[in-house]
Amino acid sequence: MPDFLFNKKLYYNPVEFAMDRIGGTWKMPILWRLKEKTMRYGELKKDIPHITHKMLTSQLRELEEEGFIFRKVYAVIPPKVEYSITERGLKAIPVIEVIRNYGLELMEEMQIDQ
Repeated sequence: MPDFLFNKKLYYNPVEFAMDRIGGTWKMPILWRLKEKTMRYGELKKDIPHITHKMLTSQLRELEEEGFIFRKVYAVIPPKVEYSITERGLKAIPVIEVIRNYGLELMEEMQIDQ
């Protein structure tokens, strides 16, 4: 596969490109939670216990910019913002599910090995 240039960054393979979009500690858990329902910021924060406010905000912005989630702002006081998954985000769910299941199996295997 030829190299791929995107946003001034060079990617050497499609796995690297995909993982740059949805990889890391928090993007997949955010997408996983939004796969079946729309959630507000506070709900996501409460449901992902170890994420900081700064990290949740930055990850939500990145996922929105990449087209994986949609952010809807309601013109009310206090402001109300909801996050939902897009078609692009839904396409990532089967991939996340496979990685999640593999991680669970690997954790179980490695616990047995100890």
